[in-house]
Amino acid sequence: MDYKVESCVKKTVYSDVLEIASTGGLEQLKNSSVLITGAGGFIGYYLTAALLLRNDLYGDNINVIALVRNAEKARSKFGNLLERGDLALCVQDVTEPISADRADYVIHAASQASNIQFETDPVGTINANLTGTANVLDFAKACGSKAVLIVSSLKVYGIVYGDREKITEDDNGYIDFTSYKNCYAMGKRAGETLAASYCSEYGMHVKIARPSYIYGASSLDDDRVWAQFIANIVRGQDILLKSNGAANRSFCYVTDTASALLYILLHGKDAVPYNISYEKSDVTIRGFAKAACEVFPERNMKLVFANPEDEKEPETLKTPLTQVPEILDSGRLRALGWVPKVDLKDGIRRAVAVLEEK
Repeated sequence: MDYKVESCVKKTVYSDVLEIASTGGLEQLKNSSVLITGAGGFIGYYLTAALLLRNDLYGDNINVIALVRNAEKARSKFGNLLERGDLALCVQDVTEPISADRADYVIHAASQASNIQFETDPVGTINANLTGTANVLDFAKACGSKAVLIVSSLKVYGIVYGDREKITEDDNGYIDFTSYKNCYAMGKRAGETLAASYCSEYGMHVKIARPSYIYGASSLDDDRVWAQFIANIVRGQDILLKSNGAANRSFCYVTDTASALLYILLHGKDAVPYNISYEKSDVTIRGFAKAACEVFPERNMKLVFANPEDEKEPETLKTPLTQVPEILDSGRLRALGWVPKVDLKDGIRRAVAVLEEK
């Protein structure tokens, strides 16, 4: 039986994965092994499939070790891809010592990223980013990995104040480290410090990525606001905003984020963080909801508000204590040669197509 990526995934997923597999410089991974933690997650799945596709298209002979917590969910997600000889499951929690044999490259993407998880399991959330990162780095050190990528987050910035439109890697805002609600942000900060420490003490090559809000074809039950908007489209529902939607954010489609992660792994400087964003997807929550309606005019969806007073377009009043929006400056990453491809409306269109393909 043919277990090539193209025959094992949806056509819409394949076109996305093909875009990632075409990232420049991936030939460096030829004849190597790559461990991906959180491989069953949103970004981890796309990274895994893209590397396997490199083998199909170019004979790169990359062996992928997919670390997952739940074997049953992983088997459901990867399906017949697990019949391939170049993909192996490593079933464990990343907070335990890594049980895989060895890997030339490691991508640490295992993390709880939902607000519900922050509320109900703050200990598990911080441990995946703290203990998990330490375990990943110890594993890479023991087997002499060529490079490690720590997938951090824009949340490490906290609240940044000032009369500016974007956040750069040199910014460092306020986070209340005594609040359990910041388990994710503080875990990511600690993970970055661990990365720098292993670079300094052991001479390891550890790279740091700070993605913005990653969006794409997630679960219809995903509680993240962008995922709810996409689920509304699939279900044929009007989009309901429970606020005025004024929060301004950087969004980045899953394929652009995945290509950026691989680019940072192979081309980034050690212990230097890189923002991942695309200016054509910088938008308010309200703007994302509007774009979702505009992409599919034939569905006659509209934007509705839970509170009538929120219908008025919000005004931005700037003061010295104005919070800089969660808009990331990706100039440092662009200087490496990375180029994003998917703007907001195209990304929404693709996400819906994946979810609606039978």
